[in-house]
Parts: sequence; C-alpha cells; structure tokens
Amino acid sequence: MRITDVLLGEHGVFYAQFDYLERTVPGALSLPQVQAQAAMLAAALLPHAKVEDDILFAAVEQSLGEQAGPTTAMRSDHHYIESALERAAQAHSLSEAQEGLLRAIDIARDHFWKEEQIVFQLADNELGEDALNDLGAQWAAQRGVMAAASAWSF
Repeated sequence: MRITDVLLGEHGVFYAQFDYLERTVPGALSLPQVQAQAAMLAAALLPHAKVEDDILFAAVEQSLGEQAGPTTAMRSDHHYIESALERAAQAHSLSEAQEGLLRAIDIARDHFWKEEQIVFQLADNELGEDALNDLGAQWAAQRGVMAAASAWSF
C-alpha cells in the first residue's frame, strides 16, 4: 500500500472530525469541553504530521534535494497547527480556546489541500511505486497496523 494513499485516507477521517468540530465548537458552553475536543484532535493530528515529516517528507527531500521546497512549507504548517492546538489547550477563556481550535482546523484544511494537490502528486511522480509501497510499510509499522496484503490472508 502506497504511503500517499494511506495518508489520504487519514485525511478523510480528519475531514469528518473537522466538520463536526466546526459545527459544535462555536456553541460550546465550557472551556474544559473545548480543551478536551482540542486534545482529542491533537492526539490524532500530531502523530499524523510526524509520520508525514519523518517518512514521506524525508523521502521526498532525499530524492529531490534542494528542489523539495514544498516539504519545507508543509513542515512549517505542521508547526502552526501544533501552535494553534497548544493555544487552545492553554487557553484561559472559552473564546480563546474556541479560536485556537478553529484556527488549527482552518490551517489543517488548507494544509491538506496543498498536500493532496502538490506534495502527494510530487511524491507519486518522483519516488516510484516500490518506494511508495516501502514507505507505506513504514507507516503501518509506525502506526502499529498490519499491511493490507498480510492482514487478509486466510
């Protein structure tokens, strides 16, 4: 399984979470409620970013060298998302937590679009099928899941 396919699948799950949070966070009634929602999103989103940084972006950068500029921007986006989630976690008011969480979602949506339209396409074109599958196996190992080929052999 290609790493770009599995990361795209993770994006699909995040989009559902983003939609839910964008509907519910503005009407939240308590600071702890919003901070719990931010913590739940961070628990999934930050490991996703780490996989991208450590596995996919590193491979693209190794392959393209100086021409791997898009990955620099993606790493920067990861930092901004993490900062916004941290702002929500450390907020002293409900409105500050809401703003931080919704800002993280806004940045992540834009970030995912750039990955899907630019970085994943770049990786698909530059790394080749075997490398993408090897990176997918690294994703599975890091995530603690079995690769599809071995998981369904009866």
